[in-house]
Amino acid sequence: MEKYEDIERRFVRSYQKYGDRSVMVLFSFYRGQYHKFFISTFFFVIKHAPSLLSALLIANVINGVMEGGEAGKHAIFLNVAIWLGLLVVHLPANWLHNMYVSRVIRKTEAGLRGALVRKLQELSIPYHTETQSGRLQSKIIRDVEAVETLSAQLFVSMMNIFMNLVITLSLTAAKNRIVLLFFLLVAPVSSITIIAFRKRIHRENRAFRREMEETSAKVMEMVELVPVTRAHALEKKEVEKIREQLRETAEKGYRLDMIQAHFGAVSWCIFQVFQALCLGFSGVMALNGLVKVGDVAFYQSSFTTVVNQFTSLINLLPILTKGMESVTSIGEVLASEDVERNEGKTEMKELKGNYAFHNVKFSYHGSEEQVLHGFEWKVKAGETIALVGESGSGKTTVLNLIIGFITPTDGRLLIDGLDINDINLRSYRRFISVVPQTPVLFSGTVRENIIYGLEDVTEEALNHAVEAANLKSVIAKLPQGLDTMIGEHGGNLSGGQRQRISIARAIIRDPKVIILDEATSALDTISEKEIQDALDRLIKGRTTFIVAHRLSTVRGADRIVVLDKGKIREEGSYQELMELKGEFYEMERLQMALR
Repeated sequence: MEKYEDIERRFVRSYQKYGDRSVMVLFSFYRGQYHKFFISTFFFVIKHAPSLLSALLIANVINGVMEGGEAGKHAIFLNVAIWLGLLVVHLPANWLHNMYVSRVIRKTEAGLRGALVRKLQELSIPYHTETQSGRLQSKIIRDVEAVETLSAQLFVSMMNIFMNLVITLSLTAAKNRIVLLFFLLVAPVSSITIIAFRKRIHRENRAFRREMEETSAKVMEMVELVPVTRAHALEKKEVEKIREQLRETAEKGYRLDMIQAHFGAVSWCIFQVFQALCLGFSGVMALNGLVKVGDVAFYQSSFTTVVNQFTSLINLLPILTKGMESVTSIGEVLASEDVERNEGKTEMKELKGNYAFHNVKFSYHGSEEQVLHGFEWKVKAGETIALVGESGSGKTTVLNLIIGFITPTDGRLLIDGLDINDINLRSYRRFISVVPQTPVLFSGTVRENIIYGLEDVTEEALNHAVEAANLKSVIAKLPQGLDTMIGEHGGNLSGGQRQRISIARAIIRDPKVIILDEATSALDTISEKEIQDALDRLIKGRTTFIVAHRLSTVRGADRIVVLDKGKIREEGSYQELMELKGEFYEMERLQMALR
């Protein structure tokens, strides 16, 4: 059985190969499973046989009645028996058809979502920073659902249309080729109708899809901001803002609905005209003795079938357009080249913690402004380095370079003598831990949040991490201790408690490099003291990078680096910088005056 991972990789290769040729991409999704569709098609034909042959069987019975005698009776009984026999096999054929087609489509749907999830894990951090999470959620949920609907329509509805047309036209050709020519006039009329509406339907579908992504993004943003909104009594303003977005979405949906409705009405009227003409045409032929009376009913029923199939085909166009647009939307993620590539690069077996920046320059995507300008800096293993400076000075950029979230635009960053561009960053990050300003917790137990991503963690190691993070007293107060469930983002815990869990998560990994990004800036004095004690135990003997606005928290650092506009302005110990009476001295003096 093919693994989901293999399906996911195939999806990515298909989109990279076919680009925006959505039909080719869609069919490539099902490569290796075509035989199941053929089996499904076989049972599909059997299950629809009663309706497909009903017009012919009815015509044969009418002709048998007109003929009379034993031959007429035989024709009546034979055709009724055939109809009943076909009905007997309908239910098992229907079950087998749906079993095959549903299994293939659902498996592919799961694989497609898996491909998106895998790709999102590979895409760079700047990509995620620049893309609203609501848009990505819309692609994973709404667009994949649209592709699943498209698949069902293509492999079920389209199959039904094709089969009905082939069988009906074949039977008509066997009876009277003149009538067949009349039937075939429907095809060019359908084509002209589709061509006339296709571009506009496609345009409206794209506009509506993008508006839905925007709505999803804004709704998620609104949910995240509920505490802030409530705290500032801005509920009405926020509701009105979302209402305005929903009105815009509804307007684009309305335009799409109207063009689709007009498209359906025009095609229906055209086909009804043809159906009336067919009745007159076959009736005149019967009056002239060219066809039997029963055949008039057959031709009328057959033409109704042909018209209905072309109508169904035309009505499918909006669904197909929406599905193809979703294939393109998903491809925007799958085909993105903004990924972190680790294949074939050097696996790090250990990390000492030596860093060297050589003439490093960096600018973010789409911006010509350089955040770092010829950055030169070295860090020895085991050192504790503090980065300070005003907002926009480059502190976060330096940390992101150290973590490997971004790589230098120019210049070289060496980690233990290896260029960061030559390192498998996944293997490198196994040796580092990050304690961010805002702890990232998920819905689960305290235990699960601490050991996140680790296997076979002993109770001894877990207890050590809890003790070292000053978390023991917190755990003792929780109703189920370590197995207490915490809400989304740890909403039922205090800021200090969340931060201590984050520190315990870092400690249990026994990292060689620690990155502390404003780890105590949002805490009260008591919590800050407890967290600082835990951090002191965490960083002992490890290469540590600290970003802090509270300069009192960096006094124990081996070196303090003052950044300004992407360059190092001052560097030294706390005592050295205070004696220098430069920028750091002025920053510290100002903070002390404000306390």
